Amino acid sequence: MVNKLVVENLKHRPIRTFLTVAAIGLQVTMILTLVGLSDGTIEDSARRTRGVGADILVRPPASSAIGLSTAPIPEKLLPVLRNQPHVALVTGTVEQQTGALFERATGIDFDAFNRMSGGLKFFEGGLPQADDQIVVDDYYARQHKLHAGSSYKLLGGTWKIAGVFEAGKGSRLFMRLRVLQDKIANPGRLSVVYVKADDPKNIPVVLEELKQLLPDNPIYTLEEFLSQISVSSIGLLKSFTNVVIGLSIVFGFLVVFLSMYTAVLERTREIGILKALGASPAYIVGILMRETIILGLIGSVFGILLTYGTRFAIMSFPASLTQKIVPDWWPISTGIALVGAMLGALYPGLKAARQDAIEALTYE
Repeated sequence: MVNKLVVENLKHRPIRTFLTVAAIGLQVTMILTLVGLSDGTIEDSARRTRGVGADILVRPPASSAIGLSTAPIPEKLLPVLRNQPHVALVTGTVEQQTGALFERATGIDFDAFNRMSGGLKFFEGGLPQADDQIVVDDYYARQHKLHAGSSYKLLGGTWKIAGVFEAGKGSRLFMRLRVLQDKIANPGRLSVVYVKADDPKNIPVVLEELKQLLPDNPIYTLEEFLSQISVSSIGLLKSFTNVVIGLSIVFGFLVVFLSMYTAVLERTREIGILKALGASPAYIVGILMRETIILGLIGSVFGILLTYGTRFAIMSFPASLTQKIVPDWWPISTGIALVGAMLGALYPGLKAARQDAIEALTYE
């Protein structure tokens, strides 16, 4: 009987019900979209780093695992590393932000990079044949509507797209190593060095040799490097996520508070009738809380479905962003939405429970 009364109350005010559900859904969508972007971008970066085929990474002195460098590793170090025992392949790259969000250009020695990674697989065109040519992966090409032969403005110049390759090997945009070194005024310098051992069982041996040879450089195995790249290890991103979740709770609280407070005022006579028939304060509060829970659950489902739309929209933007669908966060975001909604309904519910039955019956 109570559940039927709750459902009928929600159906009786369809516009308010819809707006409350939509607001709670947006709250859930904000949380899931941000978490999905964080996890998706980090996982995509890890997948592309694995695609290089290296076993060990050498970073510049005093650099972090997640930060780009201004290319302070001398290129003349590469032959020294190649001569170390159990080292099969060595190559270096230069990385430079293009100015767009999360977008960078990478300069590589295409021959050495292809030997280490197994080679770029091209859907269109092929390797650069001139200094003013670059190659991009299929994801980047799709976002920027590029094809082999297209012109593209980047780093203050105009470039020809030599080819479009399958995503998953390092960067999304490659150019010749020397060209990018000259472009950023860092000739003979590298941002990171990739090393491949002759046998996986020799990776610890090579790692120890390199650490002794380059005591000032951060040197990681691939798995050690990737383990340091997570949402929790990026302080700014973790703080931003917590702030958004906090704002979502406040947002849900205010929306439901306004909705329920207005509903209590509109249903003053109805509440008076219930109290005149013997309804206890707990019964009145229980009705409003049940309404809130139903609104919260429906809103959460709506918000979860909406993240599929935000994922499609974000991955269509001309920026190297990847949003992941995060089912593990569905119950968490639903719980956050319900907490905010129930806090918002608490005061209106207590106000309704304290109403005098006679005064409520005479309310116009």
